[in-house]
Amino acid sequence: MPTSHFSQLNEITELIVESDPARVLDIGVGFGKFGVIAREYLELWDGREQYRDWKRVIDGIEAFPAYITPLHEYVYDEIHLGNALDVLPTLTKRYDLILLIDVLEHFSYDEGLELLEKCASAGKNTLISTLVVVEEQEDAFGNPFETHRFQWKQSHLKRFAPGFFVPNRHSMIYYFGSDAPRLKKKDQKPVKASEIPVTLVEKSLSPDQRNKDLNMISELIKKTPP
Repeated sequence: MPTSHFSQLNEITELIVESDPARVLDIGVGFGKFGVIAREYLELWDGREQYRDWKRVIDGIEAFPAYITPLHEYVYDEIHLGNALDVLPTLTKRYDLILLIDVLEHFSYDEGLELLEKCASAGKNTLISTLVVVEEQEDAFGNPFETHRFQWKQSHLKRFAPGFFVPNRHSMIYYFGSDAPRLKKKDQKPVKASEIPVTLVEKSLSPDQRNKDLNMISELIKKTPP
């Protein structure tokens, strides 16, 4: 469908921001949500405080032209219409990050591997999210490309390295490419008490009590399973 579940938004948004890409390619733009997220958090949060003065390149690929609206035309620099397998070899840009969000399950196993190989050639990094449980689905919204074709597993994706998985109850999220070691290391870095934001209530506490509370929170975070 031209949409995806909301429980993966935090993880995907954080990976996009931490990647800090100058060029993004969103494959299967659908409603345009991840183009909007990339544009908002990469541009409006960069400290320039410039609205509409875009510095990043955000392109897209969409197989179903009926999905494209004025929203897409505003957010994306360029949208290529067609099957990603056909479009990717024609692109002249090399992207810092390619997004494959709820797209891979619409390809067969062989086609999906071909798609991932082409993503690896077209970009430095690729961010994948596919359903943990792929249910049967035929065309939706009048789009034959919405058919579910394959249930992907971690073992299928591990061949694309270096990479790492991000825990999520509903989605299998996998990031691979040259920046994967840096992002994985940052994701696993323990939280220090000094890095935990101090609320107004905590500011009213004595320094000793505040430090004690923050250290306790830091220890709880360490013990929390991923």
